[in-house]
Amino acid sequence: MSDVWLNTLITNTPQEGFELAITLSRRGVKYTQPNPETLKALRPEYANSADGLTAASHVIAVNFQTVAAANNYWRKG
Repeated sequence: MSDVWLNTLITNTPQEGFELAITLSRRGVKYTQPNPETLKALRPEYANSADGLTAASHVIAVNFQTVAAANNYWRKG
């Protein structure tokens, strides 16, 4: 993927930060497995797996932690 889509981690609100974390997570999956047919074929397996869903939530949480730190936890100075 050569398109530039991430210009900043700075967001206006924690909600926007969380949505960015989800986008980062989804993009990470697309980078790891660029074949859309394979992604579609694998989805039913992890979509119904408690472990798979927990792992996905963990990745989002780690990305949200990164975005929150970049935004100084939305504290105003």
